[in-house]
Formats: sequence, structure tokens, C-alpha cells
Amino acid sequence: MINNTPEITQVTSETLQAKIRELLPSQQGFGNDLQASNVILPIIDLTATAEGSGLPVSMQQALAFGSQTAFDVSNTTTSIISGTGFWRVTCGLQTIYDAAGTQSVKFSMSDGLSTKDVYNWTNTSTVSAFGAQFLDFDKVFFLSSGDSLSITATTFGRATGSYRQIADVNGNLVNPSGYIST
Repeated sequence: MINNTPEITQVTSETLQAKIRELLPSQQGFGNDLQASNVILPIIDLTATAEGSGLPVSMQQALAFGSQTAFDVSNTTTSIISGTGFWRVTCGLQTIYDAAGTQSVKFSMSDGLSTKDVYNWTNTSTVSAFGAQFLDFDKVFFLSSGDSLSITATTFGRATGSYRQIADVNGNLVNPSGYIST
């Protein structure tokens, strides 16, 4: 004999309840435990909408003409970002040498009191001959209040590319310029 009576069980998981409160802020004061049932129900995934974006991550973080700020750093140190939030930096790194020595491009973060090198690309030559190396760079950085991101390039080092904000300091996604959700 088949039992067609649905069974409902309380689910006591603080992790699951915390995620529900995070994704659905209007449910924070609801107070009841989660429940599970042995009845098969169709599911509609509203996760992307609940998180604030209907775009997949790869599309939400797209490079867009109106969103990008270009930079070209060579033979100097330049602060490229000082605003809070999550920032995608994409660029080409190059080092050229025609004598023995070291050329490099590095990314540093500062909180206003101290500085940390967070990425360093170095090319060292032990011979006196012409050479060049190139590297694609695509990273996401988080800056809180007072933080900044700088690029330092040696005499024959260069970073050329752009950056854009992909989320604010609270994690609210920033869609590409010109994108209109339907």
C-alpha cells in the first residue's frame, strides 16, 4: 500500500536560516523554522533575482564602453582606484629589456598607513640581449573605505588596460553601463 499523505519535517539549520535571511531580507522577522516535505514540488529558481541581478556573473562583469576607465602606466607609480567596492581590472602587462637587469609591473594596495604588494610580475635577464614578455591580467580587487590600488612599472615595464566597478562596498552588483533589465 502506498502512503499518499505528505510528511512535513522541521529543518533546524542555522546556516540555511541565515542564508534565507540574507537573500530575503523581508523574511528576517518571520521566526518559524524551515520545513521539508516528501511531496515533489516544481521549483522556480529566483536566486539571481533575490541577489539583485538577473545576469549571469560572466555577463554582469562584462567590459562596457561606458563603464571602463582606461589607464596606461609605464616608468612610474600611479594610483588607479581609490573608491570603495569590488573592482575588475583587466590589462596587458609587458616588460622589455636590452641589457641584464630586472623589469617589473606590480599592483599594490594601501589603507593610507601601509602598503602591500598584492601582485608582482617580474622579468629578469642575465644577458645583454633584446627581449620582451607579455602577460594578460584579469583580477577582481576589493577596496574598503580609505583603501587604494596602485600600479608601479619600472623603466621598461608597462600596464595598459582598464577597470570598472562590479559591485559596491556592500556587495550590491553594478551592471555594465547601458544594460537595461527587462
